[in-house]
Amino acid sequence: MRLPRQVGSAVSIVGALVIGQAAIQAGLVSAPMVMVVAITGISSFMMPQYPASIALRMLRFPIMILAGLLGLFGLIIVLLFIISHLCILRSFGVPYLSPLAPISTGSLKDVLIRAPLKKMKFRPAQYAQGNRKRKSDDKP
Repeated sequence: MRLPRQVGSAVSIVGALVIGQAAIQAGLVSAPMVMVVAITGISSFMMPQYPASIALRMLRFPIMILAGLLGLFGLIIVLLFIISHLCILRSFGVPYLSPLAPISTGSLKDVLIRAPLKKMKFRPAQYAQGNRKRKSDDKP
């Protein structure tokens, strides 16, 4: 706190390197584990929305603990748990992973790349209450 901003960040980086190297030499952790923790810590600052970054930071700890205890098997267990939880969630009565979780082939046009508006003649089945056909821009 009492150091200038540039010096403080440099000292913290050097301190993390020294502590990581000491932990590896003492045999407390392996080198890949130190790298995973460092990459996870750095990547946690990449989220532009603060509430989403808090949720990801809270998920980071159980993932690291199970991956550290059970290895790849623990990582797979945690990821399956997270995916199953996302499949159960509903937002405004619509499944959270829609149209992927209950697969809807007609609505897959908007999953990864947005289709042109001319190709999207029908509303997704999850949202259309009565009329599935979209309003036409063609003037008679």
